[in-house]
Amino acid sequence: VGLSMTGGGQDALIVRTYCCRNIYLLSNRWLPSGLLANQKFQSMPSKLFSQEETRQKVHNWQKEGKKVVFTNGCFDILHAGHVRYLEAARGLGDMLVIGLNSDASVRRLKGPNRPVSCQDDRAEVLSALAVVDAVTLFEDDTPEALIGSLLPDVLVKGADWSVDRIAGAAAVLAHGGTVQTVPLLEGRSTTGIIETIVQLYCPGTAGGKA
Repeated sequence: VGLSMTGGGQDALIVRTYCCRNIYLLSNRWLPSGLLANQKFQSMPSKLFSQEETRQKVHNWQKEGKKVVFTNGCFDILHAGHVRYLEAARGLGDMLVIGLNSDASVRRLKGPNRPVSCQDDRAEVLSALAVVDAVTLFEDDTPEALIGSLLPDVLVKGADWSVDRIAGAAAVLAHGGTVQTVPLLEGRSTTGIIETIVQLYCPGTAGGKA
């Protein structure tokens, strides 16, 4: 849907509104007061749940005959590799649950300068993806205890992990589930994005161009 408006002085503007699945993108940086007075915007409902809420959801979905897929990660700066990985994971079942490393867990795994995005922001971004059905945080270094509680039908990790190294694999297999690995998109990583930003925008710093 396109909307063009013209006027004099400060009120002169051209606005283009694009609507897709109730998401509106406004090309201009400002709007005159009252222009969207009658327009209703609804934020995406959060898919972040406590571990107990997630366990109950998994139980209910399985009672309905749905195959529940679980994967986990930090998902610090979401990129195309993440999106394709999650799409592939969701394709292995009916519902996708993500175990998201808490900020403290990420710091232990990645170092004191991570995460770049806090856990609430990371959960909100993941919630906006149509392929994601639930997100739950875990504080441990691995999601093994969480997976043992949820007992999903399918446990998914990237193809860089062997099944014997995947946390929670034994519990899922013992419960009759399966463990799957999916290919990763080469050359895409949060670390790579951070390094590129440092090189381009932080000259003279350690890791940046002189």
